Amino acid sequence: MIIEKPKIKVENLDLYYGSFQALKKVTISIEEKKITSIIGPSGCGKSTLLRVFNRMNDLVEGIRIEGLVEIDGENIYAKDTNMVALRKKVGMVFQRPNPFPLSIYDNVIYGPRVHGERNRKKLDEIVEKSLRAVLLFDELKDKLDRSALSLSLESQQRLCISRLLAVQPDVILLDEPCSALDPMATLKIEELLQVLKNDYTILIVTHNMQQAARASDNTFYMLLGEMIEYGPTEQVFTNPKDKRTEDYITGRFG
Repeated sequence: MIIEKPKIKVENLDLYYGSFQALKKVTISIEEKKITSIIGPSGCGKSTLLRVFNRMNDLVEGIRIEGLVEIDGENIYAKDTNMVALRKKVGMVFQRPNPFPLSIYDNVIYGPRVHGERNRKKLDEIVEKSLRAVLLFDELKDKLDRSALSLSLESQQRLCISRLLAVQPDVILLDEPCSALDPMATLKIEELLQVLKNDYTILIVTHNMQQAARASDNTFYMLLGEMIEYGPTEQVFTNPKDKRTEDYITGRFG
């Protein structure tokens, strides 16, 4: 699958934890304003690859990375990379909702405050815009001073996404974002992602084959640190080119 102007480009990426090689010659291109899912068995390198894009792996002792990773044509592993700007541009949502033990309002404006915004009117606008984006504003507009921890798990996850949107990222990384949610809440988050992809490039790691098939435009299949297959989700799921992909999707492996 050839993408002429990818949002993200990876070429011959190797990643090592000490002597262990977690990613092996990964070469991929990711489309802008699409949802791309990364699937594969546990331990295949999905989450490690996801964390490459905002350099969260840098926090792990003994990490070593070789190869090229570009976002909008810029090498994010260049020595002069501004890490604050990168992590503002590329935000991440984790498996379990992790709202701060603060009010709903203070959760949403946490990032803008860190980046220096102090104008109350602008902060109010950011809160409304960010909560509207995740379809929570009408429900919470009169409860903004309540603890974020009082919300349901689904609403907490939506709030975490809104907290991310408040700093205006370009790319959203989602690491098993629905693993703690029930099926109905999962479907609502998937519906939200379909709305968000109009403005953001979204990458989602998931063990849920049905979720990948429902929610994503393109799909990667990884195995033992290698990228085995990439293509439009429908093609990967209904007519995979590699037998290893077929074996995984049909449940014969993994």
